[in-house]
Amino acid sequence: MSIWVTLEMGVKAGAYESLSVFLNENLPAVRSFEGAMSVSVLFDDQTNRLLLLEEWKSKPHHQAYIAAISTNGVMEQLLAFMTGAPEVKYFQRVMI
Repeated sequence: MSIWVTLEMGVKAGAYESLSVFLNENLPAVRSFEGAMSVSVLFDDQTNRLLLLEEWKSKPHHQAYIAAISTNGVMEQLLAFMTGAPEVKYFQRVMI
């Protein structure tokens, strides 16, 4: 069963356009990483909050991705657009 991951973060004032370019350049690598199933980006321009909604085959797959971008510099580049570290939460889909 897959897991869903949310990463919510504040975007620095005036940084969204540059962030959008960065995401367009980097999301193909996320989507092709082993275990990634889907990635959606949501942005609230009233609050400057960004939400990444991701589906992964497993939590270890996602954690391997986070480890990879933490060592190759992508996480550092992403955080440069943010007001702080993202809030990361893991969920399992419940069929009701």
